[in-house]
Amino acid sequence: MMSTLEKQMVTDRQFLASEAWSTSDDLLKDLAISQVAKGVLGVAIKSSTIPGFQNYLRRLCPVLRPDDKFLREFWEKQFGCSSGANQSHKVLPPCNGTESLKGVQIPFTDTSHLRVEYNVYLAVYAAAHSLHSLLSCPETDQTPGNTSTCSSPKHITPIELLHHLNKETITTPQGDIFNFKGSDIPAKYDIVNWQTAPEGNLKLNLIGHVDGLYLHINEAAIQWSTGFNQVPISVCTESCPPGTRRANRKGEPLCCFDCVPCAEGYINNKTGSLHCQSCPVEFWSNFEKTACIPRQLDFLSFNETLGITLTTAAVSGAVVTTAVFVVFLYYRQTPMVRANNSELSFLLLLSLKLCFLCSLVFIGRPSIWSCRFQQAAFGISFVLCVSCLLVKTIVVLAVFNSTRPGAGVLMKWFGPGVQRGSVCLFTSIQVIICTIWLALSPPVPGSDLGLQGSNVTLKCAMPSLVGFSLVLGYIGLLACTCLLLAFLARNLPDNFNEAKLITFSMLIFCAVWVTFVPAYISSPGKYVVAVEIFAILASSYALLFCIFAPKCFIILLRSEKNTKKYLMSR
Repeated sequence: MMSTLEKQMVTDRQFLASEAWSTSDDLLKDLAISQVAKGVLGVAIKSSTIPGFQNYLRRLCPVLRPDDKFLREFWEKQFGCSSGANQSHKVLPPCNGTESLKGVQIPFTDTSHLRVEYNVYLAVYAAAHSLHSLLSCPETDQTPGNTSTCSSPKHITPIELLHHLNKETITTPQGDIFNFKGSDIPAKYDIVNWQTAPEGNLKLNLIGHVDGLYLHINEAAIQWSTGFNQVPISVCTESCPPGTRRANRKGEPLCCFDCVPCAEGYINNKTGSLHCQSCPVEFWSNFEKTACIPRQLDFLSFNETLGITLTTAAVSGAVVTTAVFVVFLYYRQTPMVRANNSELSFLLLLSLKLCFLCSLVFIGRPSIWSCRFQQAAFGISFVLCVSCLLVKTIVVLAVFNSTRPGAGVLMKWFGPGVQRGSVCLFTSIQVIICTIWLALSPPVPGSDLGLQGSNVTLKCAMPSLVGFSLVLGYIGLLACTCLLLAFLARNLPDNFNEAKLITFSMLIFCAVWVTFVPAYISSPGKYVVAVEIFAILASSYALLFCIFAPKCFIILLRSEKNTKKYLMSR
């Protein structure tokens, strides 16, 4: 690879070498690749000297070791002669006995950087210490139940040696301390750097070492691929501009990264930054994500599409209710209007009109008075409406039950005055609830700094949900009671039994408000107000059309059925 890069004239590349080739003499001596390979950083097996090992090597002689075939071949190659002890098959002159390794400078006699040899030395040194510990432990009394850890030289087992090896902490003559943990020693490596020598070749320099979990390195001693001590600048990716942050690519060097735009609400006004900064809660990031700007106020207004749609629906409902009121007032003497308590019908239409109009109070910028008035108007209007329906249902049950023997007193007791009083009683309870709620913990204008992006949503904040829950709970109690009574009266004999209409309308009413609760809780920002307005309008339209549409149809288009004879034909 190095030769190919040299031929392609690829230089100034920083290589990291593994232990397999970081100390290769062949590469270090190859002048052809010196320009490509300079500055290599690598890890190497820890090197050290072995006391007495160099003197031992220089005293080696084939005469003293006649059975050492490797030494004999080395001697013949080094000095060009054959030893007298074993003549070689090659035709070489005999050695005269003055040959010696003491003055020879070759890699074989260089013991300044022993790596694999030093590890072998440590292994033997550790085994020797363990054997010494195993054989020299104090003798103990060999009585039953007393076990000695001593062993005889003739009966040493591997498991005993391993047991002592794991317990030993060994200090070498050079001062190195090591021990075995799980049959292994802490990692120890040298950090080496290939640097250019004055002669032009590469030399191996020690710039640091790894000792277990600690890394020690002399950065000033490093010679990089550029030939200088300054760390090279990466050219894989240009610095990220403001408004973005660096994101490292998986499986690629740290100098290769992507520039990711900052998320909404975060900015970065620096070049090459790793992180984006969050804006304060009152501010939001601009389009370039380089600065924080104040948030815009947002609320459900009469000028936006949603506000216009809801306003139109509310006004239309009020107009239709007024038209129905006029029709009933004009035909108030007809059997259809008089059959189902015309006084309660007019009061019901009035309450429905209030329900439509109270939804308009929810639209617009929240204020102290609008926040207090909107919930009170909503709660009282709907209780008035449901109270009318409940009393009408009770009247239907009372009328049909009065035909039974002895039940005439019931209808006489539940007359028009009691009916009006019942509506007032049910409504006054809601008035009391709203009064206490608004006196103790009223809704107040507030701002929602949640997840609405660059907008601050203005809304009516409720310090306590107890009051609002009581208002909704009381409406739900009346509605469920009305639904139950209307359901019981739906099959009473009558050609026009209003209980059927009330049952269907209250089913829709209850379905709307049961759906309203989870939608109200989960809706963000100004859409909370829109959900409540939609529930008010939907339930109001359901009551208006389910109860009064069939009556108006008969009054205006089927006048022949608007007779007492037809209504009582069953």
